[in-house]
Amino acid sequence: MRKLNEFIWETHGIHAGTEQDHVKHGIDKLEDIIDKAIEANHPSIAFIIHSPRLTSFRYVAERDTNVKFIRGNRSYLNYPKRIANLREKYEGRINIKYGVELEWMGPDLGLQWSRSKIFQAEEADYVIGSVHFAPEGLPYDGSKEEALELLKMRGSLEAYWDGYFNEMIQMIECFGDMIQIIGHIDLPKLNVDMPEALVNFETSSHPLANKFRTLLELIADRNLSLDVNMAGKFKGVGVYPTQNILRRANELQIPVCVGTDTHHVRYYGLNFKESLEYIQEAGYESYVSYSKLIPENRTIFDDHELKVKYTVLNKGIELLNQRLDNDQRRIIPDFSFGGSFSEFVDIYRNATGMGDYNAIRIRKWGKSITVTNEIPKNSGDKVNGLFSEHLDKPGVISSLFNTLASEGINVETARLKSNNDGTAVAFISIEGGDKEKVKSAIDFANGTDGGLFSKLIYKENAELPNYHREGVYLLEMDGVDLNLVLSDKVILTKHHNAPGVLLILLSALASKHINIIDLRLGRLNNIGYSAVAIDGDSNVIKDLLSKLGEQYYEANLIEFHSM
Repeated sequence: MRKLNEFIWETHGIHAGTEQDHVKHGIDKLEDIIDKAIEANHPSIAFIIHSPRLTSFRYVAERDTNVKFIRGNRSYLNYPKRIANLREKYEGRINIKYGVELEWMGPDLGLQWSRSKIFQAEEADYVIGSVHFAPEGLPYDGSKEEALELLKMRGSLEAYWDGYFNEMIQMIECFGDMIQIIGHIDLPKLNVDMPEALVNFETSSHPLANKFRTLLELIADRNLSLDVNMAGKFKGVGVYPTQNILRRANELQIPVCVGTDTHHVRYYGLNFKESLEYIQEAGYESYVSYSKLIPENRTIFDDHELKVKYTVLNKGIELLNQRLDNDQRRIIPDFSFGGSFSEFVDIYRNATGMGDYNAIRIRKWGKSITVTNEIPKNSGDKVNGLFSEHLDKPGVISSLFNTLASEGINVETARLKSNNDGTAVAFISIEGGDKEKVKSAIDFANGTDGGLFSKLIYKENAELPNYHREGVYLLEMDGVDLNLVLSDKVILTKHHNAPGVLLILLSALASKHINIIDLRLGRLNNIGYSAVAIDGDSNVIKDLLSKLGEQYYEANLIEFHSM
C-alpha cells in the first residue's frame, strides 16, 4: 500500500492572530504557530480569519459581553498587512498562506456587508463561503440550546436542514463569483441529527434529498471546491462531510480541500494524515490548495517523483490562469498528459494522452500552455543571426532590438544566458539576410553603445545555441514553441508581428531599469509571441504592461506562488 503524506497543504487551516476582537476565538499569536510549523519542517502554513459579522449575528458568549459587538473588525482590517510582514520576516523559511472565511448572513444587507469585507481582505489566497447562522439569528454551530430553539421554530428536523441548504444555495448563487470553497457542508450535525432522507440522500425520493443533490451539482457546476474539515471529528460528530457525501462529490468531480480548522496553537498539526486517509477512502488521490485564488493540485501520496510532477502541473495551471480574467480562472481547465506524466491520465477524468511527448498541456478559453521539467533538446535549426557578448544589465537587449528595428530588421527568436559575473551572451536570429542592413546595425550599435558590447558579430547558417538549464519549462504558448525556463517573474505577450513592436516592451522595461534574464520569441502568421523572464518591481511592471498600446493583444505578468 502506498504511503500517505504526513503533511497537508491546508485551506481551512488555523484561526489565529485575531487578538481580543474575538471572544476566545483564534487569539494565539501568529509567530508562535509559525515557529511551531518551522520546527516541524512544514513547508507551508495556512491561517484563516472570519469576516466580521453584523451585530445581530452573535453567539451567546458574544452577547454576554454586553457589547454591541462587531466581531473581529479591527484585526480583520489589519490582517493583510500583518501577513505581508510575516512573509517578509520568514522569507525562505516557510510559505505563509492566508484565507478568509466569509460569513453568509442573507441576500440583503448581509450580502452587501460581506462583499465590502472581501475588498478589505487584500491579497487573500482563497475565500471559504460558510453558513454559520440562520436568518433567525441563531447559530448552527453554537450551543445545543440554541440549536434546539431553532429546531422548535422550524418545526421538524427536515425543515431545520432544509433551511440550512436553502441558505447554502442562496450563498452560492450570490457569492459564487467571490468564493473558491464551500465550508463544512453538513455543519448542523454538530447539534442535531441528520434525518433519514439525508443519511440516504443518494437513493431517497424525499424533497430534502433532492435538494441536497441539487446543492452538490450546483457546487460542481460553479467549479467550487468542497471543504473536508477535521473539526467535526475533534468535536465528536465525525469529519465534515460524511463519507457518502464525499463519494458523491468525487463522482461529480468536485475537487476537495483539506483542513483541520483548529483554533488553538496546541492543536496545530493534528489529523493531517487522517484527513488524507479520509479522502482516499472516498476515492480521491489528490486535493487542492490555493495561492492568490488559483488552485494547486496536491498528491495524497508521499512520493517524491509524483510531487515533482505535481509541481510542474501547478506551475502550468498558474501560468495559464494568470493569462485569464478573474471570472475565467475558476473554470477547471482541460488537460493532456504525455511521457512520464501519462499516469495523470488515469487521475484526471476527461484528460487525453499525448504519447511519448513528455509534457503537460493545459487549455481553457481558447488559450493553452505546455510545460515540462525535461530540458529541451536543441533543434539543430540553421539560422542567420547576431551573436553578442555584453554587460548583463537593464537596457542592453533593448538597445540591440532598437538597432535592428532602425534598419527594419525583424527578430525571429532569441537565446540569452547570464554568465553570473556581470556579463551575458545572446544569439538573436533575424528574418532575411540583407548583409548591408545587418552591417549597418552592427556599426550603429558599436558606435552608440560600444561600452555595452564586447563582441557583436553576424553569423550565417549558424545553429541556435543551447543555453538551457534545469527547471520547469514553458514549451509552448497556444501551440507556438518558446522553450523558456520559468523564473519567479515572466512576461507573456501576444502582439502584432512587425519590426519595432517588441521594441516597445523592451524599451518600457529598460526605462524602469528592469533587467531581462531570458527571452524567447515565436510567431504564428502575423501574430508574435514573447516569453520574457525578468527581475523587477511587480507593480511597476504591471503599470508598464497596461500602456503598451493596441498592437499588443495580450500582455501579462506571471508571478509564481505555488510550491
